[in-house]
Amino acid sequence: MYILGMESSCDETSAAVVEMGAGVRRICSDIVASQIDVHRLYGGVVPEIASRAHIEAVSRITAQALDGAGICLRDVGAIAVTTHPGLIGALLVGVNFAKSLAFGNGIPLVSVNHIHGHVAAAYLTEPTLEPPFLALVVSGGHTSLFLVRDHTRFEEIGSTRDDAAGEAFDKIGRVIGMPYPGGAALDQLAYRGNAAFDLPSPAIHDDTLDFSFSGLKTAALNIINAANQRGTPVDPADMAASYTKAVVQGIVRKTDMALSRVAGEVGTLVLAGGVAANSHLRTALGDLCRKQGVHFVVPDRSLCGDNGAMIAAAGYFEYMAGRRADTSLNASACDSMND
Repeated sequence: MYILGMESSCDETSAAVVEMGAGVRRICSDIVASQIDVHRLYGGVVPEIASRAHIEAVSRITAQALDGAGICLRDVGAIAVTTHPGLIGALLVGVNFAKSLAFGNGIPLVSVNHIHGHVAAAYLTEPTLEPPFLALVVSGGHTSLFLVRDHTRFEEIGSTRDDAAGEAFDKIGRVIGMPYPGGAALDQLAYRGNAAFDLPSPAIHDDTLDFSFSGLKTAALNIINAANQRGTPVDPADMAASYTKAVVQGIVRKTDMALSRVAGEVGTLVLAGGVAANSHLRTALGDLCRKQGVHFVVPDRSLCGDNGAMIAAAGYFEYMAGRRADTSLNASACDSMND
């Protein structure tokens, strides 16, 4: 079965065709129109500009995705589209385009949670993966732990109470002079520095599995600003190393706790989301899983960022669960369509 997946939750417009079925989980095409160069001028995503860029790209990349897969619309079994969470204007572009395409051509339409899409990217990297498993989703907008009971049933057991790890990386990366998106550049710069600064852990010191990144950001900014006022700026590589160490150790600490709590239920950890591309985090969680005897799955780096293939994969399981969207389908900026 061919699924056309459409993603427009933030600053990347993507359309992909994925073939899914018994023993088959294959990406036929995955087209991504990135807006990084545009938003780099402003140091971050400008929602209105993102929405306009989606409008300009969505029709073209959908045609490219179908051509790349070597199929026509009549071969598509279902269209899956990200409906939440994300930037509302950006989401509406994808949702309305997908609705028009689906109902104009008599194709079933499926709503997909963006976070569930990130997790579904793991099915495309490791086709034998099956629930239940523990999923850690780390991105620009989310840092959450889920007990994935089946392909469409997620139980959130831990999350950030304020900012997300990806946003925290990008913010400090920008402050120390890294190009947008700062997180990717910070990842590499950290190898060249020493963890010379004592920074607070984003792992909340209690029995929950929650995180908080606002205090970590504030502490880093205070160190940077104080050094600038003294006329002795911090070494960017040392700050990158210190900051990365604090983020990674905090995430690993709560993930270790989570794995211990679900040890009798699951034996696999899936790392997903844009920050899953961070080499320090991938290595640290891999080491943790080897220590605990847990199978570690992380999508290929090309599938960590926002992409249509992950939405198509998640949409397939929603479709198989009997879920269909009608013409009243709308977008929501919230994690839940009911919020």
